[in-house]
Amino acid sequence: MVQYRATLCRNIMLDSLSVFTKSCQRMSPVIKFTFAALIRVGVTASVLGGLVALTIDVTWGVALGALVILAVIGYYAYKLASLSVWLDDPQAATLPDGIGLWADTLGHLYRVIRHERAAQRTLADTLSRFQAAAAALPDGAVMLDNQYNIVWCNPSAETHLAVSLKRDRMQVITYLIRNPEFIHYLDSRNFLEPLVIRLQHNKSAANAASAAATEVILSLQLVAFGDDQMLLLSRDISERERLETIRRDFVANVSHELRTPLTVVTGFLETVAIAGTSNETLLQKSLAHMSVQTARMQHLVEDLLTLSRLEDNRNRLAVSPVNIPELISSLLNDAEQLSNGRHTITKHIDAPWLLANRDEIASAFGNLITNAVRYTPAGGTIHAEWSQASNHAPLVFRVTDNGDGIGAEHLPRLTERFYRVDRGRSRASGGTGLGLAIVKHVLIRHDGHLEIQSSLDTAQHGTTFSAFFPPERAYAVEDRICAVAA
Repeated sequence: MVQYRATLCRNIMLDSLSVFTKSCQRMSPVIKFTFAALIRVGVTASVLGGLVALTIDVTWGVALGALVILAVIGYYAYKLASLSVWLDDPQAATLPDGIGLWADTLGHLYRVIRHERAAQRTLADTLSRFQAAAAALPDGAVMLDNQYNIVWCNPSAETHLAVSLKRDRMQVITYLIRNPEFIHYLDSRNFLEPLVIRLQHNKSAANAASAAATEVILSLQLVAFGDDQMLLLSRDISERERLETIRRDFVANVSHELRTPLTVVTGFLETVAIAGTSNETLLQKSLAHMSVQTARMQHLVEDLLTLSRLEDNRNRLAVSPVNIPELISSLLNDAEQLSNGRHTITKHIDAPWLLANRDEIASAFGNLITNAVRYTPAGGTIHAEWSQASNHAPLVFRVTDNGDGIGAEHLPRLTERFYRVDRGRSRASGGTGLGLAIVKHVLIRHDGHLEIQSSLDTAQHGTTFSAFFPPERAYAVEDRICAVAA
């Protein structure tokens, strides 16, 4: 009978424990946490109070149990207040620690926070890399929402579109770019092809009155991404359009330059064909004119080929010591023959040899001297100078004349192909319009540059062309003698 009762009690306890376990599994996390805390507090208070009651007195045991419960409640209140303070300002205060359930809770919270901070650092690094990559892009990028408000843009877009992310964030882009073609492009929502527009940008100078406006040619295209978001891509094609314009002008100028002598030659050939060879005077005159025009076409073709070689990157510069004083003397002798006594030509040479390509330097210096002879009226003076102020100063070849001078508005364009201040006068002098372009490219290949100064003043008119070379290209004759002796 006793064994039966013991077995029954054991079964009842196991069933009760099973029911309790299943009930705990169905509890919410909050109830589980609360229940676990109550059990811990109750067990702690009961154990301490029971020990005191058994050893001292029941009253003291109950009092100690109540005191333990109050102390635990105070501890929980203190930790809750510490956690509340930390949540108000996580950066200023440190995460509190604890024991028991607080240790488990705060440890879990610390792991969550550490994971979140690591994720934030990863996200911040990714965003920084993205912004750095976007800032390095030569093309502009503007992020727009579905209302065409500016959400973000990179520095290139700020330059292209004259907007500011700091000032114009969440501004409608059509308020800032008031271009009818751009507005129509947005309204049509046909973004398959880019839009090319011209925008005027104001560049403020020292004072607002002297502010200058420059035109920028942009290629714009919208790309949709995400949910109702768009990316406006911009590319500055001003240089490409400028080069295309130069190419068109170049083709047109070459055609025009060749058409004139070809027309003359064709006309005289027709005249000779009709008149026959009986009229010897007409035949000689026609042949003379055709020879002049043929020589002009030949010079034009030669200059075009020279310019093409200079612009070819595959044509490497081969340098050697060039006896510049001897070269200048030879070029001036040719200039005196071209002048035929109509000009006074002088020179001053006070600089060493030059490490350069002799043929290219001869072409550049010859063009400068020949231009001075062609465009200086009879009775004028021409002075050629090769000098270096010091061992560390640039080497300078300078050609000065006292001709009519050139207007300041023409100086920046003189080195363009076929650009002429006076077209009729240039053709009459026998120029092809490519000489200064050749000079510019030769100097660029030799790390130099060309400076032009001119004056139209009646008392002191004339033009000076100065070709500068870096001092590293100087080659002293003493070095050459020492090298030969060695």
